[in-house]
Amino acid sequence: MKWRRCGWIAVWLVWPGCTGWAFVPHWVDVRGLVPSIETEIRYAGASNFVGEVIDGYHAPRCLLTEPAADALACAQRRLEPWGRGLRVYDCYRPQRAVDHFARWAADLSDQRTKQTYYPYVDKAELFDAGYIARRSGHSRGSTVDLTLVAGDAPLDMGTPFDFFDPASHTDSPSVSDTARNNRSLLRAVMEECGFENLAEEWWHYTLRDEPFPDRYFDVPVE
Repeated sequence: MKWRRCGWIAVWLVWPGCTGWAFVPHWVDVRGLVPSIETEIRYAGASNFVGEVIDGYHAPRCLLTEPAADALACAQRRLEPWGRGLRVYDCYRPQRAVDHFARWAADLSDQRTKQTYYPYVDKAELFDAGYIARRSGHSRGSTVDLTLVAGDAPLDMGTPFDFFDPASHTDSPSVSDTARNNRSLLRAVMEECGFENLAEEWWHYTLRDEPFPDRYFDVPVE
């Protein structure tokens, strides 16, 4: 049973370690709002830096607060006349997923994905270097990780998504002119529609006027 009031939903939760009422935003499924946006939710599968499905991802869905979803729709509309579009890798991220990342980073014996995601960084340095944190803006529901596509093909952005390296900094001089231009296009369109980029990650954008700047949610993605 659930009630919606002013963009919130009161839900009776029965999860391990949590039973009772909780208030969560009215999430918007981005594909339902804008079917032309591609989704490749990496943490709902094993194609990510941990190498397994991440806690809290029970479905490969891009869920966002309503203002963030509307802003993302704006960006998609801006790109379509140029034959470009968006592919989303992550949206709302439950806190339990962030906790999963932290446990993985603390397990120095697990080096399965090093060559793909952090070949030049010692895993013991991931926290201090800022690549892994114990809180994420994604858990506030207005942050999205994404790239550009032309048709079904992703554009050259210089590094893969979630590549832990200075080359992933949006203004890195170490990537090609093509990649810099693609990063600049993505940033320009996203900023026009109300997002701000995280300078250390070319793929990471947060809604400038996010509705829940101080709340971190933990309801699973269903």
